[in-house]
Amino acid sequence: MRIGEKRRFRRDPLKCIDTLRHHSETEVFRLPHGGYCVRNADLAQTLLRSPEYNTGKSGFFNELLPTRHAQVEVGHAVRNFLRAALPRYRAELTRAVTALPEVSRWPAAGDTLVHRCLADLLLHPESPARTGGLTDRAMRGGVVFHAPRAWRRARAEFLRAKLLTALTEDVRQRREHPAGEPRDVLDALLAACPRTEVTDRTLAELHLMMYRAIVVPISASVAWSVLLGCLHQPSDAPWPWPADQVVREALRYRPVPWLLGRVVPHAVEIGGVAFRPGDLLSVSPYLMHHEPGRWTAPDEFRPERWEEPGEHGSYVPFGAGPYICAGAAVAQTLLTESLTALTRDARLTVSGGDTRTVISEGNVPRPFVLHRTPRHGGTEHDREGR
Repeated sequence: MRIGEKRRFRRDPLKCIDTLRHHSETEVFRLPHGGYCVRNADLAQTLLRSPEYNTGKSGFFNELLPTRHAQVEVGHAVRNFLRAALPRYRAELTRAVTALPEVSRWPAAGDTLVHRCLADLLLHPESPARTGGLTDRAMRGGVVFHAPRAWRRARAEFLRAKLLTALTEDVRQRREHPAGEPRDVLDALLAACPRTEVTDRTLAELHLMMYRAIVVPISASVAWSVLLGCLHQPSDAPWPWPADQVVREALRYRPVPWLLGRVVPHAVEIGGVAFRPGDLLSVSPYLMHHEPGRWTAPDEFRPERWEEPGEHGSYVPFGAGPYICAGAAVAQTLLTESLTALTRDARLTVSGGDTRTVISEGNVPRPFVLHRTPRHGGTEHDREGR
């Protein structure tokens, strides 16, 4: 891979892979940072759904859980808890949006907003003060949200170690004195993970991993929804689209998980390329969501497409097949609730907005400033959350 392509990838990763896809003469193409990516949606769907490439444990959990069954149980336990806790999220969201300043810097302000609304669901307020304090510091210190600078990453690793020690002690105490009903995600994990299969330390690591896996994609997707909605409705008029359509289109236009990898189990030829066992072959939800001929005007942000027939191609913002995100429906609800609260009785505009992405552990917006001005005496359309 040429140095120039690596530079183009760092400058604008999504444009780079779209260009590589366009110029590829085979159904898979090399990625600048290594590995391969599928070029078309049909082959991508096959890779996502085929039992041949979706056996064994999901790589999402690393080696924290002993079996695929345990992984599924954990995913369902966390999803069920968050679904039941939606009224708590909604109530905190109302308070958090009310406290949001009229001018705020995003995506950092969105990170803080989403974390505030989820904090008590992830770790309930009666947890030991040291654990709660370290968790709050972790959110600000690069443990939950990726620290871009080397010195901050080193500091984040130190803070992460302290937090895991505190969480491990909390897990030990909770196992000795179990709660009747789950109060937070950690309790839900405890109920799904027998002590004989998962150690206290491992469960602490699992909780921190789930903490990040919940907060980071939700906050990034809320930020994309706000930014894209504002850029495509710059006038003073209320947004013409329901919040759920804006969220769906933001997940299509800028999906946070933009590459989903699969390990090739044995020597095989796929799309005209010979693979060896252990090679990494990825599919890109971004490419699938922008494939010409499958979507009407795929490079346009058009929330109204979700109420029109024949507008949809392959749509996989949360993956597909055996490894699809268990909490996809709950995440969609959290996003829609968040955007509804932000747009209700308010005029949103942005400055400094840029639809190019920053790739860290996912696809996140570049910094922009949100101006949120209350609409006094909003229309009935506004009050119903559009």
